[in-house]
Amino acid sequence: MLSLEHIKQDKGLIDAIDWDMTPEEAVRLYLEWGNNWASGNYVIRSSLDVSYYFVLNTWGERPVVYLVKRSSEEAEELAALELPRELEQLCRSEYGTLKGVFAVEGAIKEWLRSELSQPSP
Repeated sequence: MLSLEHIKQDKGLIDAIDWDMTPEEAVRLYLEWGNNWASGNYVIRSSLDVSYYFVLNTWGERPVVYLVKRSSEEAEELAALELPRELEQLCRSEYGTLKGVFAVEGAIKEWLRSELSQPSP
């Protein structure tokens, strides 16, 4: 698995990250791609199309952010990033004991953008 430092050194990977992709949108695009209509959003045209995006996973004892590479064939976790303590506490206050995989939003997204020198839109 990649570390945050490895990601920081890979400009091509950073540029490929879709900051707006959510787990739900990835499923819609890549697993149900025959059932979608083009509404001006990204459309999967072949099995060669891929997306890179972050998700927040709260299934473990501590919340973890994963960098995912998704295609219509598979979802590969490229990196597992531990949150700084203050963001972990914020995550616990927002999600409580809810277990799941969520879109990266708010302070966690801003932390990732800052770490990867990506300006906010």
